[in-house]
Amino acid sequence: MGATRYVLACLAGAAALTALAAEPAGAASSSVRLYKVVYNPSGTDTHANSQLNREYVVLKNGGKQTVKLAGWTVRDTKRHVYTFATFSLKPGKYVYIHTGRGTNTSTNVYQGRGWYVWNNTADKVSLRTTAGTTVDTCQWKHAGSGHVAC
Repeated sequence: MGATRYVLACLAGAAALTALAAEPAGAASSSVRLYKVVYNPSGTDTHANSQLNREYVVLKNGGKQTVKLAGWTVRDTKRHVYTFATFSLKPGKYVYIHTGRGTNTSTNVYQGRGWYVWNNTADKVSLRTTAGTTVDTCQWKHAGSGHVAC
Protein backbone atom coordinates (compact mmCIF):
# COMPACT_ATOMS: atom_id res chain seq x y z
CA MET A 1 0.00 0.00 0.00
CA GLY A 2 1.47 3.38 -0.96
CA ALA A 3 2.38 5.78 1.83
CA THR A 4 -0.18 8.32 0.64
CA ARG A 5 -2.96 5.73 0.52
CA TYR A 6 -1.93 4.42 3.96
CA VAL A 7 -2.11 7.88 5.50
CA LEU A 8 -5.48 8.48 3.88
CA ALA A 9 -6.77 5.14 5.15
CA CYS A 10 -5.84 6.16 8.69
CA LEU A 11 -7.82 9.38 8.58
CA ALA A 12 -11.23 9.33 10.24
CA GLY A 13 -14.72 10.56 9.34
CA ALA A 14 -15.47 13.23 6.75
CA ALA A 15 -11.82 14.24 6.44
CA ALA A 16 -11.02 10.79 5.07
CA LEU A 17 -13.80 10.99 2.51
CA THR A 18 -12.63 14.41 1.38
CA ALA A 19 -9.01 13.30 1.09
CA LEU A 20 -9.89 10.14 -0.84
CA ALA A 21 -12.01 12.11 -3.28
CA ALA A 22 -9.02 14.38 -3.95
CA GLU A 23 -6.81 11.49 -5.13
CA PRO A 24 -5.85 11.88 -8.80
CA ALA A 25 -8.36 10.40 -11.24
CA GLY A 26 -5.73 8.26 -13.01
CA ALA A 27 -4.49 6.70 -9.78
CA ALA A 28 -7.15 4.01 -9.65
CA SER A 29 -6.78 3.12 -13.33
CA SER A 30 -3.15 1.94 -13.26
CA SER A 31 -1.90 -1.36 -11.94
CA VAL A 32 1.68 -0.02 -11.72
CA ARG A 33 2.55 1.29 -8.27
CA LEU A 34 5.54 2.41 -6.26
CA TYR A 35 6.68 -0.57 -4.22
CA LYS A 36 9.84 0.42 -2.36
CA VAL A 37 12.43 3.21 -2.14
CA VAL A 38 15.98 2.76 -0.89
CA TYR A 39 16.88 6.39 -0.21
CA ASN A 40 19.90 5.94 2.07
CA PRO A 41 21.87 2.80 1.23
CA SER A 42 24.34 1.65 3.86
CA GLY A 43 27.90 2.84 3.56
CA THR A 44 29.53 6.18 2.89
CA ASP A 45 28.00 8.50 0.29
CA THR A 46 30.52 8.56 -2.54
CA HIS A 47 30.52 9.27 -6.26
CA ALA A 48 31.22 5.58 -6.88
CA ASN A 49 28.72 4.24 -9.42
CA SER A 50 28.33 0.98 -7.49
CA GLN A 51 27.22 2.94 -4.40
CA LEU A 52 24.91 5.24 -6.41
CA ASN A 53 23.16 2.17 -7.85
CA ARG A 54 22.38 0.96 -4.33
CA GLU A 55 19.93 3.90 -4.17
CA TYR A 56 16.81 2.96 -6.13
CA VAL A 57 13.04 3.02 -6.52
CA VAL A 58 11.05 -0.14 -7.25
CA LEU A 59 7.81 -0.23 -9.24
CA LYS A 60 5.48 -3.23 -9.39
CA ASN A 61 2.84 -4.13 -11.93
CA GLY A 62 0.12 -5.69 -9.79
CA GLY A 63 -2.26 -6.09 -12.72
CA LYS A 64 -2.94 -8.79 -15.27
CA GLN A 65 -1.73 -6.91 -18.35
CA THR A 66 1.61 -5.57 -19.52
CA VAL A 67 1.88 -1.80 -19.06
CA LYS A 68 3.91 0.34 -21.47
CA LEU A 69 5.83 2.87 -19.37
CA ALA A 70 7.46 4.86 -22.22
CA GLY A 71 7.17 8.54 -21.28
CA TRP A 72 6.18 7.85 -17.65
CA THR A 73 8.20 9.72 -15.03
CA VAL A 74 9.50 9.20 -11.51
CA ARG A 75 10.38 12.45 -9.74
CA ASP A 76 11.31 13.90 -6.38
CA THR A 77 10.46 17.20 -4.70
CA LYS A 78 13.59 18.91 -6.08
CA ARG A 79 12.58 18.31 -9.71
CA HIS A 80 14.94 15.43 -10.41
CA VAL A 81 13.04 13.54 -13.10
CA TYR A 82 13.63 10.14 -14.65
CA THR A 83 11.64 9.49 -17.83
CA PHE A 84 11.18 5.95 -19.09
CA ALA A 85 12.28 5.32 -22.65
CA THR A 86 10.69 2.37 -24.45
CA PHE A 87 9.86 0.03 -21.58
CA SER A 88 7.10 -2.46 -20.78
CA LEU A 89 6.41 -3.95 -17.35
CA LYS A 90 4.82 -7.39 -17.42
CA PRO A 91 2.13 -8.49 -14.95
CA GLY A 92 3.45 -9.32 -11.48
CA LYS A 93 6.94 -8.01 -12.35
CA TYR A 94 9.13 -5.35 -10.75
CA VAL A 95 11.50 -2.76 -12.19
CA TYR A 96 14.36 -1.18 -10.22
CA ILE A 97 15.18 2.43 -11.13
CA HIS A 98 18.80 2.93 -10.04
CA THR A 99 20.35 6.37 -9.55
CA GLY A 100 23.70 5.69 -11.25
CA ARG A 101 24.77 4.35 -14.63
CA GLY A 102 24.29 0.91 -16.14
CA THR A 103 22.76 -1.04 -18.99
CA ASN A 104 18.98 -1.19 -18.93
CA THR A 105 17.36 -4.62 -18.77
CA SER A 106 13.81 -5.91 -18.29
CA THR A 107 14.20 -5.53 -14.50
CA ASN A 108 16.72 -2.70 -14.02
CA VAL A 109 16.91 0.80 -15.49
CA TYR A 110 19.44 3.53 -14.75
CA GLN A 111 19.09 7.29 -14.39
CA GLY A 112 22.76 7.91 -15.26
CA ARG A 113 23.34 10.41 -12.44
CA GLY A 114 26.63 11.20 -10.69
CA TRP A 115 25.11 11.96 -7.27
CA TYR A 116 22.20 10.85 -5.12
CA VAL A 117 18.58 11.87 -5.83
CA TRP A 118 16.54 10.83 -2.81
CA ASN A 119 17.01 12.91 0.34
CA ASN A 120 17.80 10.94 3.49
CA THR A 121 15.71 13.00 5.91
CA ALA A 122 12.55 13.69 3.86
CA ASP A 123 11.44 13.37 0.26
CA LYS A 124 8.55 12.30 -1.93
CA VAL A 125 8.55 10.08 -5.00
CA SER A 126 5.85 10.69 -7.57
CA LEU A 127 4.99 8.30 -10.41
CA ARG A 128 3.29 10.00 -13.36
CA THR A 129 1.92 8.82 -16.68
CA THR A 130 2.92 10.26 -20.03
CA ALA A 131 -0.05 12.64 -19.72
CA GLY A 132 1.32 13.89 -16.38
CA THR A 133 -1.35 12.20 -14.25
CA THR A 134 -0.01 11.22 -10.82
CA VAL A 135 -0.52 7.48 -10.41
CA ASP A 136 1.14 7.01 -7.02
CA THR A 137 3.27 8.78 -4.42
CA CYS A 138 5.50 7.59 -1.59
CA GLN A 139 7.14 9.81 1.02
CA TRP A 140 9.19 9.75 4.20
CA LYS A 141 9.99 12.36 6.83
CA HIS A 142 12.86 10.85 8.79
CA ALA A 143 16.16 9.12 8.13
CA GLY A 144 14.94 5.86 9.68
CA SER A 145 16.21 2.65 8.15
CA GLY A 146 17.20 4.14 4.80
CA HIS A 147 14.31 2.54 2.94
CA VAL A 148 10.55 2.73 2.85
CA ALA A 149 7.90 0.32 1.62
CA CYS A 150 5.33 2.21 -0.38
